[in-house]
Amino acid sequence: MDAKNQKITTVFPTLAKQPIKGVSAKGITITDENGKEYLDFSSGVAVVGIGHGVQEVTDAVVEQMNKASFLYRGLFSNDATLELSQRVIDMAPDNMERIFFTCSGSEATESAIKIARQYQIERGKPSKWKVISKWQEYHGNTMMGLSVSGRGNWRTLYDPYLTRTPHIPQCNCYHCPMGLSYPSCGMRCAYELERVIKAEDPSTISAFFFETIGGATGGCVIPPKEYYPIVREICDKYDILMIDDEVITGFGRTGKNFAIDHYGVKPDLIVTAKGMSSGYLPLGGVIISKEIIDTIQNGSGKIVHSFTYSGHAVSCAAGNAVLKYLHEHDLVNRAAVEGAVLKEKLEKELSDLPMVGNIRGIGMFCGVTFVKDKETRESYPMEKNVGPKIAEYCCSHGVMLLNAQPGSEDVLRGDALLVEPPLITTEEEMDRAIAVLKEAILHVYEEVK
Repeated sequence: MDAKNQKITTVFPTLAKQPIKGVSAKGITITDENGKEYLDFSSGVAVVGIGHGVQEVTDAVVEQMNKASFLYRGLFSNDATLELSQRVIDMAPDNMERIFFTCSGSEATESAIKIARQYQIERGKPSKWKVISKWQEYHGNTMMGLSVSGRGNWRTLYDPYLTRTPHIPQCNCYHCPMGLSYPSCGMRCAYELERVIKAEDPSTISAFFFETIGGATGGCVIPPKEYYPIVREICDKYDILMIDDEVITGFGRTGKNFAIDHYGVKPDLIVTAKGMSSGYLPLGGVIISKEIIDTIQNGSGKIVHSFTYSGHAVSCAAGNAVLKYLHEHDLVNRAAVEGAVLKEKLEKELSDLPMVGNIRGIGMFCGVTFVKDKETRESYPMEKNVGPKIAEYCCSHGVMLLNAQPGSEDVLRGDALLVEPPLITTEEEMDRAIAVLKEAILHVYEEVK
């Protein structure tokens, strides 16, 4: 059968409408089968940091495949994996010592929770097993990932299978779940962690699992500077680990190596993926603190957990080339500088438009919230599909953006768009994308008002 002329409709999970067929990508531009170009202002799903089509990454992958494609980590080490391990630890907070590699953020979430559990057992505290997390945050699509996630519409179908995990409110100053205002609130949302720890019994809590910056569900929700220092203090007080989900925000997206660096706080475990390989090959990992490594090293001496493709040599070769490129082109610092420009441009062009409630950003990671009433901050009914319609309009006009519906207000309500282009994006490209987004907002407003 001529595969080129065959109409392929068998790809799962898309059932009704097949997505656009991309045939090539370079820089921040993706081209479809009809030659139409799209500005990738979603970076895939906050994946592509260094841009598409970087030849150095391709060369590194080919070189490793010519040496050896698969070396099972249970039997063999390899240079690519060892080199990437050191690169990652050099970028991480200085209390971190090793990384356990995975193929995705979801696998990394599972791994972090298992490592935290083993750590508690090895130190003689087997009663510590519960993981507390936040509503409106997302940690992966496996059952444990969904259990700690607070993405309501993705949890419902699988609720019978989910592990019991207590949740606290997200820190969202625009849509405060407690109806308070910052800074007079006294960071009540942070102290909710302590209240839930006490209610659950501190001797049963293993870890607090969180996205430093609320991503795919909240739409770039940035806690105030006091939030994580308070959380660290509470976790230390009750002997609880901090597991920091940096799948979206790691490796430069926020203008620092990791988003937690903005807060001057050191977590115990960091979950990461996306930006580590910039999407060139599947790659994730759990960065582990020296305290946890030493405890297990002096106890059983091994982590009771493994994946077939953990530390895959070819994926790690891609990761090495990506992080090398990131450093050689100073892209972390560039994300900080140009990210501030991006936020300023969004505010200038969109703030006065109808529906636009809140614009926020940190590095090349921005969010725009849409509301029915700008004074009361009331969200549109979900059936209006405001966020998805704006994203669809932008796509049809050559700009890729991701909607974060629902989640920007609470588990069931709220429209937001994520604006998260690759770290190499130019100001001219920003202007082109924002012009389309502005047009989309005005178009959808007329449709739903």
